[in-house]
Amino acid sequence: MRIVIMGGTSGIGLAAAEHLTAEGHEVTVTGRDPERLAAVKDRVHAAESVDGASVEQVAAFFDRLGSIDHLVLAFSPGAVGIGNLREIDLADLRAGFDGKLFAYLSAIQKARVSGSITMVSAASARAALPGTVTLAAVNGAIERIVPPLAAELAPVRVNAVSPGIVDTAWWSFLPPDQREAQFAAAGQQVPAGRVGTGADVAAAIGYLIGNDYATGVILPVDGGFTVAR
Repeated sequence: MRIVIMGGTSGIGLAAAEHLTAEGHEVTVTGRDPERLAAVKDRVHAAESVDGASVEQVAAFFDRLGSIDHLVLAFSPGAVGIGNLREIDLADLRAGFDGKLFAYLSAIQKARVSGSITMVSAASARAALPGTVTLAAVNGAIERIVPPLAAELAPVRVNAVSPGIVDTAWWSFLPPDQREAQFAAAGQQVPAGRVGTGADVAAAIGYLIGNDYATGVILPVDGGFTVAR
């Protein structure tokens, strides 16, 4: 199968690319960072430079690529807009929407997909954690568009995975010791007893791609975080 993973050069996107490549699929990843693209190009079918926030670049990429079987959307603008709503810059809030929600919608508009679209959201969409209004707003919007898109784009299937805390470079804004302490504390608060890995989420993405009766699904991969709360 031909699979495109946009945002596939790091974190969850890269883990998904490696997982799906190992299963024998033809995986093309996109990203913006030249070093990351160079590092991954020999581990997948192809790695292309595409700015997901550029409508023109996204359109040109899909025009050049043609029809694909599955699309995975794993964009992340990083830890922008974290903090008390009264204190954050609304430009960071907009950057969160531009870098993830609107980038997803742009790709969905332009891609010629015959099988499925899988989006990566986050458990912040359904949590009540102070300082995460931006994350909750962006990921909540992503999760709410899954059901209408599944109906609108049928027979193409539309789903989302919703990770909890996952040990990826997304957390690099924290010093290493603080990050490890936060992971340890978070692991103690969920039934799974640990934070997630990129491989955990990649396996869930693979499941949604492979199950042709799964559509309109928002699949939590959070170690029981949303159950525990």
